[in-house]
Amino acid sequence: MSTVSRRAFLGAGIAAGIGLGVGVPLSLGVSGSSSTGNLLRSRLPLPPAFRVSLPIPQVLAPVRRDAGTDYYEITQAPATATVIPGTRTELWAYNGTFPGPTIVSRRGRTTAVTHTNRLPVPTVTHLHGGRTPPDSDGYPIDFLYPDGYRPMHAHMTGDVQVGSRTYTYPLDQRAATLWYHDHRMDFTGPSVWRGMAGFHLVRDDEEDALGLPRELPLMITDRSFDDDGSLLYPSVDPTLQVTPGVTEAYLPGVLGDVMLVNGAPWPVAHVDKGAYRLRILNACNARRLDLRLDPQPADGLVQIGTDGGLLAAPLRHENVELAPAQRLDAIVDFSGYAPGTNVTLYNDFDGGRMHEVMRFRVGERRAASFTVPDRLTTIAPLTESQAVTTRNLHFARGGVGWLINGQPFNPNTIAARPKLGTVEVWRLVTDFHHPVHLHLAPFQVLSRGLSGPRPFDAGWKDTIDLRPAEEAAIAIRFDGYAGKYVFHCHNLEHEDMAMMGNFVTTA
Repeated sequence: MSTVSRRAFLGAGIAAGIGLGVGVPLSLGVSGSSSTGNLLRSRLPLPPAFRVSLPIPQVLAPVRRDAGTDYYEITQAPATATVIPGTRTELWAYNGTFPGPTIVSRRGRTTAVTHTNRLPVPTVTHLHGGRTPPDSDGYPIDFLYPDGYRPMHAHMTGDVQVGSRTYTYPLDQRAATLWYHDHRMDFTGPSVWRGMAGFHLVRDDEEDALGLPRELPLMITDRSFDDDGSLLYPSVDPTLQVTPGVTEAYLPGVLGDVMLVNGAPWPVAHVDKGAYRLRILNACNARRLDLRLDPQPADGLVQIGTDGGLLAAPLRHENVELAPAQRLDAIVDFSGYAPGTNVTLYNDFDGGRMHEVMRFRVGERRAASFTVPDRLTTIAPLTESQAVTTRNLHFARGGVGWLINGQPFNPNTIAARPKLGTVEVWRLVTDFHHPVHLHLAPFQVLSRGLSGPRPFDAGWKDTIDLRPAEEAAIAIRFDGYAGKYVFHCHNLEHEDMAMMGNFVTTA
């Protein structure tokens, strides 16, 4: 699809959306929701909550190892699975599962993942949160075509490969909860909705020394289903071949009405009387989450990490907010509950069925106790005085889509050219909710409006949750690799409708 025709399509769609009044901060059709998006209702009866056991994604074994690298293989292909009991759902899956298999890497060793594309469309794989060279970062037009595919927009391509592609991740970075997902330009939203997402965990000696308790990875997503169990998504082009975007009502974002955790609807996790480390990922396309346990554990949710790994010190919360793509690393101690207690994880940003997320059922077995240390790591704070420049970026709806500084994404337009080894301050201004994500470069939140960071802004971040009509300042440390990267809104419908920009790091 040409740039001109793509922009014309976006302009027509957004203009129609403005005429309908879409995109208000509170979602149309979702009473009390705090997400920018509209509810897509399922056509089949919703299953009862807390009947399905929580599945744990399989940890992928390397196909081989050498002195410095672990090698993995992943096949992207259609698959079917039972998501809603009694029905079968076709997915686009990594190695046949949703979520895809978990990759566990260690700092100091390179991870090389060879993806083979057997889907009917091109794909792009991005390691979200990775400190990755540009040729493996998943630039949106670095397509991996399936064998025999005839490109529909060959002029709009980058580093193209056919059949298989190896992504190389040096992972010279702190231990953290990363994730990988499809990142194809214009079609990230429907591809992720169909199942193209998985965990990638990085470990290191510093984190190991803390002796953290056993962990549960929790990928939270919302989806909608047709009456036969197939996934519903309002694509303008259901083949995902040519025309990007969603139908007019869903331009602000797509919200499902079934809450999935690790691909299961409202599941139950059977836990011992002891401490657990919860690695929580908001992998929704557009839905924001405000998570709370009821009944509350004695210490609440003890946050030990965020997008970029460990916090300097633990933070105790009664509730935590997560925008799409954000991660939370928390310790929850179930030892204070009587056996048989049901502890429910709620999402207070929504009512009805989407108020409930999952349940933990406490057993009789006692697990080893764990005391969270007062200090976890050392984080040198970034300050505005360290910045070599300040940039202003405005994220807002416009006549040709969701725009940054009034412009839609164009691979040939560069918004910033930061020098490696420097710090910059970016001031971000929004109209509605926009979770803004930067590739490659970690940042710290300096301020929101006239006040300081919010309680959930601590530590190294790669995604900031911007609220309607808000201004925030972030300090970004650019290091790693020279090359072209993107930053964008991680409301995936906004990203697909052009809310993305380029920056080029220089040596």
